[in-house]
Amino acid sequence: SMAAAGAAEVAQALSRPLSCLQEPDCGRAARLRALETIRAEVQERPLSGAVVQEVFGAQLVRPLARCLAGDAAERCRELALQLICHGLSHGDRPGDLLPVLLPALGSEPSEELRLGLVQLLSLVLRRCGASAAPYLTDVIRILQATLLDRYAEVRRESCRCAMACAQAMPEHFHMQSESLIKPLMQTISHQHYRVRVDVIQATGTVIQFGNGKSVDDVLSHLAQRLFDEIPKVRHAVTSVVGEWLLHLRDRYSYFHKLIPLLLGSFTDEIPEIMKLAWTYWEKIGLQWEKENEEELKDKMDFGVSRAHYPKGVTRPGLGCRELVSRNLFKILPALCHDITDWVESTRIKASQLLYTLLLHAEDHITQHMELLLTTLYQACLDEEGAVVKNCVKAAELIGMFVSPKVSLRLITSAFGKTPKPSCVMVLTAVIRGSPKEVLQPHLTDLGNMLSQAGVCQRSEEVFYMEQLLCCVQALIEVCQEDCKEISLQLMKILVTIMAIPCSQHLKEKVEGTMSSLAEAQQLDSFLSLYKQHMIQLMEWVSVSHDDWTNYSPEILQLDVIATHSGPVIGEALDNFILILKECLQPNKDPQMRLKLFTVLSQLLQKASETINSQGLFPSYLDTVMKDILAPNLQWHAGRTAAAIRTTAVSCLWALIHCEMLSPKEILKVQDELMPQILAALDEDSKITRLVACHIVGVLLKVCGRQFDEKKFISTYTEVLKRLDDASCDVRLAAAHTLTNWFKCLKDSDVKSAMEGHTEFLYRELLIHLDDPDENVQNAVLEVLKEGSVLYPELLVRETEGVVHKHRTPDCCNQLLHHIRSAREPP
Repeated sequence: SMAAAGAAEVAQALSRPLSCLQEPDCGRAARLRALETIRAEVQERPLSGAVVQEVFGAQLVRPLARCLAGDAAERCRELALQLICHGLSHGDRPGDLLPVLLPALGSEPSEELRLGLVQLLSLVLRRCGASAAPYLTDVIRILQATLLDRYAEVRRESCRCAMACAQAMPEHFHMQSESLIKPLMQTISHQHYRVRVDVIQATGTVIQFGNGKSVDDVLSHLAQRLFDEIPKVRHAVTSVVGEWLLHLRDRYSYFHKLIPLLLGSFTDEIPEIMKLAWTYWEKIGLQWEKENEEELKDKMDFGVSRAHYPKGVTRPGLGCRELVSRNLFKILPALCHDITDWVESTRIKASQLLYTLLLHAEDHITQHMELLLTTLYQACLDEEGAVVKNCVKAAELIGMFVSPKVSLRLITSAFGKTPKPSCVMVLTAVIRGSPKEVLQPHLTDLGNMLSQAGVCQRSEEVFYMEQLLCCVQALIEVCQEDCKEISLQLMKILVTIMAIPCSQHLKEKVEGTMSSLAEAQQLDSFLSLYKQHMIQLMEWVSVSHDDWTNYSPEILQLDVIATHSGPVIGEALDNFILILKECLQPNKDPQMRLKLFTVLSQLLQKASETINSQGLFPSYLDTVMKDILAPNLQWHAGRTAAAIRTTAVSCLWALIHCEMLSPKEILKVQDELMPQILAALDEDSKITRLVACHIVGVLLKVCGRQFDEKKFISTYTEVLKRLDDASCDVRLAAAHTLTNWFKCLKDSDVKSAMEGHTEFLYRELLIHLDDPDENVQNAVLEVLKEGSVLYPELLVRETEGVVHKHRTPDCCNQLLHHIRSAREPP
């Protein structure tokens, strides 16, 4: 009755402004004054809830609603809105106002007022609760429009309003919740991040109180928001998904769809988001354990702790592991598809998630191996380093959790097709992840498989070779002294890698790997490894030597074995010289012979440190001279043949120079060699001509005194031509050789028969005394001084005859002086 009295008093005060509002021709200023008066009466007096309710219900709500919906003046609509909000907030039965109010919430041109209208709707839902249920359809229709409003703040308020609606009348709401999903998803990628955050939170509540089936409609949108660059947006996704996994009514049907989203935040760059995801995940796991206690009894009692686990990683709880293991078959196919997606960020995220899932699944990975490996082979070729890194980490977990019986069988069968570098990468990672004792029984098979020609000689591609090297390194690191049983196979692989022409930059790494293989077997250096395996390596490389061509990889491998093993090659001469003898026959591929000769020539340069380290080489000289050098010094047409002769000549020079070919040996072979070396004086290659001059010089020193007339003649004729050589070095060497020739002739029995030739030689030499190069002039002068002993008068006559023609008469005068002083008695 007090309320009625209070209401009557207020009603009296309101009758004039209200009747003013009702008049059709009431102007804008009058309407504004009327609304201001109403506000003063209602808002600025302390009225009880009952009075407010009475006044609004009986008198105010209709005219105010009409004003709100249709007044042309924005200020009037604004005042009406404020008054209605007051009535809703302070009246004690706000639900009674709804039939009049809700139809009035129509379209509104002013942004600020549209915001106010949605705030009014939120207020209605908060104040009226379930009593607003009959108007749910109207509320949803309004929100469908306002969620897509041009004004960002209206969208944000609409999100809050949708949440209020869900919480106000859950039993009714879930019948119509789906109608809000489409507008929410249309605004989830709005340019303002605050709108995105509000939409995500609203989606969480709408689905939590509404129809769980909508999860399917929003999943892809939420997944996309995990890539949002604003951390608050990703944070919102994480908490919404976490809440659903804990509280959604049909969460069991959606585990496989929601788990990847939550676990996706484990690798967020913001620590707070990672922590949030982990905290939710632990709760979810524990809740699931409680709900499935009976079924898990056995597993809980025997909570196996794993002997091998990634260092520094905390093992997830049983519930978490079970949730992943049971849903993996549904999650993996889509995830494997994403790892090879065309969008880089998707591939990175998917590869991170793969690691997390495998960490949870442990030995349950086994039944998914086929799909996993196929995916990893492809993903490890990704040009984005982060994807490769994550996939390698994932493959290491296969080594840790899956029996090598299974994993190695599957990987080996992939090698049987054409092994890609990525197959080798995956194998390497599996080896790295495996415990030493688990790998041990499989070592021999692994060593044999990797050292097959089809695997280690499949490709000369550098990337493939690098991966193969990493694989050997992994085996040595993990298996240590166990590698002894596959030491030979690993050496074959390392030699093969070193022999690839394009892998020069890997040489140091290969040597380092050999050293660690030696160390694992307590050997002092990689040379000891060669010592241990030399004969087997030689046999391995030479099995097919009958069919070698220039392109056979075995030639390069033999090169590595012979030149990289230092002194050890000196212990394997039987095999080595035999291979050379058979492969250096003139009927074999010239390019191949050239390669082999080059190896021999390299070794002979440092014979005492290599091929003669044990002092055994001289006993093979016979074969080397007769069967290897002699046939290859023969003249054949063509560039390659010339190059072979050059190398053969330099091999011969190396033998002579390091005195392995003793004077006794030289005497044995000189008959056969002399014509070939004289022929070599005419080669196109300057080096060959130079070396041949040196060799002729040595042959003269050793056995020139035994030469017959024919040999003396043929020798000087060929050497003399070299004084016309374009190369200064060759002319110099030819002069020195002719000095030796005169020395031999002086002590020879055929001296008297050679007068005519000597005269001819004097004349020729006098011409060359005028050589443009001063060093050559001096060398020719020395030749003439040496030769002057034979027929001094003859030489004096010849010299005096040409002295006036010389550009440099000095040399002639020196020569004359020398001869005269030699003849005068002391």
